[in-house]
Amino acid sequence: MPTYHYRCKNCGYDFTQVRSFTDAPLTVCPQCGQKQVHQVYSAVPISFKGSGFYRTDGRSGSTKSGSKK
Repeated sequence: MPTYHYRCKNCGYDFTQVRSFTDAPLTVCPQCGQKQVHQVYSAVPISFKGSGFYRTDGRSGSTKSGSKK
């Protein structure tokens, strides 16, 4: 089940909750009881595996531009 992060606009309370996709969205703050809760979105963590994702992963035998002999 996914974990969602929420924040209350009234009191600023931050909390996370594990909820099903089919559950109704939360609207009431568990701290102050006001209907001021909204979901906080953040970037999803990703990891790149394999070669080709780093600046140092270049083709073998490649030369750097600007270096002339």
